Amino acid sequence: MGSSRPVLITSTLAAALAGALLLTPSATAAPGPDEPRPHPVREGGGRDTGPAGAPASTAADALDTASDRQARTGGYPRETTLDAPPVNPDDKSIKLGLAPYHSLAPRLNALQRLGDRVSVEVAGHSAGGHELYLVTVTAPESAAQAREQERMRERIENAPAAAAGDARIAAAYKTPVFINNNIHGNEWEGTDAALKLIEELAKANDARTADLLAKNRIYLNVTANPDGRIAGTRANAGGFDLNRDFITATQPETRAIRRIAIEKQPAVMLDLHGYVNGTLIEPTTPPHGENYEYDLFLKNAYANALGMEKAVNGLGYTLDKDGVRPAVIPFRDEKEGWDDWPPIFTPQYMPFHGAVASHTIEFPMRVNNRDYDALPAAELRRRAAVNTDIAGAAMRATLDYTHTHRTSVIADQIETFRRGAAGEAQRPVSEETVPGVPGIGPEDVYTATFPRAYVIPAGRFQRSAVAAARLVDHLVANDVRVERARTPFRLQGRAYPAGSYVVDMHQPKRGLANVILADGRDISADVSVMYDISGWSIGRLWGATVDRSVSAAPRVPTRTVHAASPTGRVAPYGDLRLRLDDPKEIAALNSLLAQGVRVRRANDGSAVVPGSARGAARVLADRLGVAFDRADVHGTTELHHTRVAVAASPGELFALREMGFAVVPVSTDVLNAGFDWSSVDTLFVSSGLDHAKLTPAARAAFDASGVTVVGLGGQGAAFNAAASLLEVTAVSGNVDANGVVRVTNSRGPITGGAPAHTFVYSPGWFTGLGSGVRVEQSYGSGNPLVSGHWRAADDGKGGPTDAAGRASIVSGTTKAGAPVVLFGTEPLFRAHPKGVFAQIGRALLTR
Repeated sequence: MGSSRPVLITSTLAAALAGALLLTPSATAAPGPDEPRPHPVREGGGRDTGPAGAPASTAADALDTASDRQARTGGYPRETTLDAPPVNPDDKSIKLGLAPYHSLAPRLNALQRLGDRVSVEVAGHSAGGHELYLVTVTAPESAAQAREQERMRERIENAPAAAAGDARIAAAYKTPVFINNNIHGNEWEGTDAALKLIEELAKANDARTADLLAKNRIYLNVTANPDGRIAGTRANAGGFDLNRDFITATQPETRAIRRIAIEKQPAVMLDLHGYVNGTLIEPTTPPHGENYEYDLFLKNAYANALGMEKAVNGLGYTLDKDGVRPAVIPFRDEKEGWDDWPPIFTPQYMPFHGAVASHTIEFPMRVNNRDYDALPAAELRRRAAVNTDIAGAAMRATLDYTHTHRTSVIADQIETFRRGAAGEAQRPVSEETVPGVPGIGPEDVYTATFPRAYVIPAGRFQRSAVAAARLVDHLVANDVRVERARTPFRLQGRAYPAGSYVVDMHQPKRGLANVILADGRDISADVSVMYDISGWSIGRLWGATVDRSVSAAPRVPTRTVHAASPTGRVAPYGDLRLRLDDPKEIAALNSLLAQGVRVRRANDGSAVVPGSARGAARVLADRLGVAFDRADVHGTTELHHTRVAVAASPGELFALREMGFAVVPVSTDVLNAGFDWSSVDTLFVSSGLDHAKLTPAARAAFDASGVTVVGLGGQGAAFNAAASLLEVTAVSGNVDANGVVRVTNSRGPITGGAPAHTFVYSPGWFTGLGSGVRVEQSYGSGNPLVSGHWRAADDGKGGPTDAAGRASIVSGTTKAGAPVVLFGTEPLFRAHPKGVFAQIGRALLTR
């Protein structure tokens, strides 16, 4: 199997690197003005292969309580005196002549004192514990005026049909604009442009600025990723690319932005990035997210893009003089390669909360990665100044567009919510439905057929109560309306018990509900390649049973759900059975083992806990929501507290820690330096460990260790082959493929009772199975892909039909008797598919 996903193809890589100019503009290798332009493609796609250096835990992400209380009751301005962190001379921003993180709090304190337009609050904390600063710029409001704005905001979402005819909203509601900066830590300049904009708006005394601030609220997340800003890394301190985290929200920074989206309800938003030359301004090429009201979105996003393009090009930067190419709008200028399909990116998540224009902006001049280290500081500062100018121009143009079209922008946001609440069909984009936007064709039409309702059943119809509760809480956290049935009911010929959860799809944020719960779509035939994930169904991948009702919603008395009901329980007598189907159940088991409780594993993979540990079980049932039922099976194999040496991505390390494993990050270098194998029981390999590069001494030490080996993906398979562990042939599918797939599970201890779906990225499978090698899971028959993008490679091989029926997970023992489990799937991908985490957890417990 392939080790890690390459960055698409040479031409797309050329575009992404086009900002990496040489010292003089004339020396650039960028194409001439008449040469074909390669497709611009996002950086950072593919299977994660970065080092596993994530912290063991992340900082709390709750809003500052004083700021939170003031936000509910106070007017504007809302001055917050920020505590300045210690000066950090190693902050990577300094070399670029940009604002280091430690300078932000003093600058924001000073900006608040300039007048009565600037307010600052602490919107949360990063994974590394740094404060996240949310700035609001608007004309002063009394507490009563602020409460009226909030009432109008709620009316727009919750009573959109009435809001559409509300003259007071049309006249007085302030349009919310959200500008998100520096979500990739080493794409710095949006922060500095935001600081300049805040100062300009605070000081301006012209009539247009006064009118702008009287009719709009401008929210600026000054740096969404302070950890990465300081360290000069794309990821946060947890190792996560935050702009891939929105549908899962594993990180405190993304949860803070989610809360801003819900509470501020932006109608327009910008997300500032780098580096693509020329400046890249969304809207995008196909495929377009099928759950958007895309006609309303494209109308505003394209018009705003034209204004930003004019502003950016109007700065006067040129290729010959400055190394800067003209701006690009992918929807107009490219065929494919820059899509808005997955909801993992900030601008693709925001439309589900009412944004009718949201954009990634990629400024042009590369200053990160190799350029940061190789170029003189003067050249880096020149480039950073150009990028800051361009970011500022995009921000100002967006404010101009929003202010000029304020009435229609708000009307379109209301219409987005109204269609959802009314259950109306989407309007396919066309030159008739979106007049004035050129080049709309059938390739741009992506619509969803929304079901009438989803049901998350209770009782025996639910495969995992703890997984169902997690899913319900996630829906609520995303502002999706969930009800709970007070009585039993029937729907589509099936009986459901009282307590079942109902998601009525006649609701304002139906698009987000469907994004989370639907299977998704196979888009393999629609475009040649996708840069990032194309399938993500939380309804399939989080371990809960979710039923879809096409034509009817249940007629049953319900109550609104603000949090899922407790699911933990402990049988009153006898030994206890703990199913190991969920990461929380694995975490409970690991806690018991760490406490010295003697637990045995049954043949079906569940754990049998002695009744004498009932007290400890009650604590875990209350804390984790897991169920300890009376044991109806016998444990056959004693389980032990497992210490795991991990060579993996940050997302995988995060997931392992979530399941309560004691982990020790390792790598090729760590093993070559002399590793004490007696300190661990199991080795998990998915990246960062190459057996072929181990010294003879390191290989000998590993061979003598006798540890269990769990290998995932291409590097896991390569390690297995190089170390001569299991006799299998690993086959790599198309390295660009990813999505949700059907699988068939064995009844053994690793996948017994597992869901019938899993996730793949660069999928692999195993053939040529030697004697004693067991198939734990196989890909489904026919075409196993449910949603995502999986084509055969150019040679016609590696497609989903090649994988059909093939072994996706295998296990066995080495000649020395050490257990080995190999995965061709991605059960821990970015800590996302939680319903299949336990397959890795069970494998790690194998002795």
